Amino acid sequence: MYPIVRLVKEVIKSSRMPPITALDSHVSHHRCWPQDIDNFLEMNNGRILTILDLGRTGLAMRSGLLRALPRNGWALTMAGASVRYRKRIRPFVKFRIVSKAVGWSDRFFYLEHTIWIGDECAVQALFRAAITDKNGIVNPTKVFAAVGMEQPSPEKPAWVQAWIDADNTRPWPPEDDGTS
Repeated sequence: MYPIVRLVKEVIKSSRMPPITALDSHVSHHRCWPQDIDNFLEMNNGRILTILDLGRTGLAMRSGLLRALPRNGWALTMAGASVRYRKRIRPFVKFRIVSKAVGWSDRFFYLEHTIWIGDECAVQALFRAAITDKNGIVNPTKVFAAVGMEQPSPEKPAWVQAWIDADNTRPWPPEDDGTS
């Protein structure tokens, strides 16, 4: 089940925080609850991806994107992800999510999310996101103009660009091996 109560809490908290640009970091604080755990008594990997939505929501709220979406008939969608899980998140543990944009292209935004338990990074995720309308993907330059931010993408970190380049070699659609 989607964490609606947490989502509402994040929207309310983020709306009371000062505005930021998409290149600034948004920090949100959370706790691993019993409904988040799996049979190994740690936060489920799928739940981690869902919890990262909350960090993305706070970033979008504070940067003005959440207000610009309905005003322009846009929607936000995820177009890819790469995740590193490095430390278990146990029940009742407090953690923080740091969310920020690391760059963009003519179609996609690249967002980094990290989950920290104290000073130790438990999870790092890179997402490729897009803003869409009835005609398809909206150019990020147009999206940034709608939130009052006009600047070119910073140079993406080498590891981000390497992921983009590697992912561009992946065939789409994948081959159907006939087993389905």
